[in-house]
Amino acid sequence: GKSGSKIQCTPTKAGGDRFIPNRSTMQMDMANFLLTKENDPAEESPTKKEQQKAWGVNLNGFDIEEAKILRLSGKPQNAPEGYQNNLKVLYSQKMTPGSSRKNGRYIPSMPDRILDAPEIRNDYYLNLIDWSSQNFLAVALDNSVYLWNHTSGEIIQLLQMEHPDDYISSVSWIKEGNYLAVGTSNAEVQLWDIQQQKRLRNMTSHSSRVGSLSWNSYILSSGARTGHIHHHDVRVAEHHVATLAGHTQEVCGLKWSLDGRYLASGGNDNLVNIWPCTQGDSGDFAPVQTFTQHQGAVKAVAWCPWQSNVLATGGGTSDRYIRIWNVCSGTCLSAVDAHSQVCSILWSTNYREFISGHGFAQNQLVIWKYPTMAKVTELRGHTARVLNLTMSPDGATVASAAADETLRLWRCFEMDPIKKKEKEKANSAKSSIIHQGIR
Repeated sequence: GKSGSKIQCTPTKAGGDRFIPNRSTMQMDMANFLLTKENDPAEESPTKKEQQKAWGVNLNGFDIEEAKILRLSGKPQNAPEGYQNNLKVLYSQKMTPGSSRKNGRYIPSMPDRILDAPEIRNDYYLNLIDWSSQNFLAVALDNSVYLWNHTSGEIIQLLQMEHPDDYISSVSWIKEGNYLAVGTSNAEVQLWDIQQQKRLRNMTSHSSRVGSLSWNSYILSSGARTGHIHHHDVRVAEHHVATLAGHTQEVCGLKWSLDGRYLASGGNDNLVNIWPCTQGDSGDFAPVQTFTQHQGAVKAVAWCPWQSNVLATGGGTSDRYIRIWNVCSGTCLSAVDAHSQVCSILWSTNYREFISGHGFAQNQLVIWKYPTMAKVTELRGHTARVLNLTMSPDGATVASAAADETLRLWRCFEMDPIKKKEKEKANSAKSSIIHQGIR
């Protein structure tokens, strides 16, 4: 006991009792002093503690305090870094860091929904589906365009070409989702109002089919079979404001960057061109970069949503490579062999990942980690080559259109509910700051 407390005497009978040994030979005062010293925190200086810790680390290879097997209070401890547990001591954690594997999120291997797409054209060079910010999926089926309302499930036939030999070759929504641009096989670019379900205008400047479209605010860019790209200012009567001539064959991939600074175009001539938003001193547009590494047609072009100067491109059957570019320096950041035709690439807005759509032999969708380019998973189900991919406005669902005449909806980028709330909160805070600025 401590000094000052009543000390009980042990029996003086020689040999002691049955249970308690004879303590007459023990140094009770010394033991008492040592016990009280150990329990007195004031005695140990921080320097001494550090010294003892250093000794412990040198002798044992780890800090004893950190490696206690049983703890009476506080959180259970992890095994020290690199600790090899030869004695198989059970830690109060389920697994040691060496053996634990971080569980990835759950990605359903089956589509959330399958829709019929009868008479969808099995043509690699066309861009036949697009999903609007107002949650309408536009699908071009031969000579008609249908709108599917993802919220209500309602289907609307928006238009049908007058001549039976003509067909729809591309569709693209304006950012606000109230207008749809439609490219046709007879070289027209039509503009449709979705609320009114009426054609607003018919822009004729190309001389061959329009297989690709992309919006940049009020400028609509269209790529044709001739290899020419036209800029249309949809606000004015003389809509054709510029021509970009950098391809010798059909332009099948066309995408404006999110900040509107660059337009990426991919062609059947295996080229990728990066165009500036403004023309040069001579009054002509010239590409700021031309990438020639692909060995096949480049239809898949996609800008990274969190790095504005990073572009992903994918090559056709004779190339099969996915390449990531820095468009400012012109360097190829990475290249991966996808082992099959690449028709489309979409970057996830919820994860540091992107998804690609493929042709023969698997007709699959592949999710890739960025920047490691590690394969996350493959989504199989289509029985013919995937033609196009598009993403829902919330970034959770990918729609794939394939030559098997089906549309499949994959919930592959579903967000964790907690993260989703945090993202929504951040977005609302951002928009309120913008509104304050405007006021």
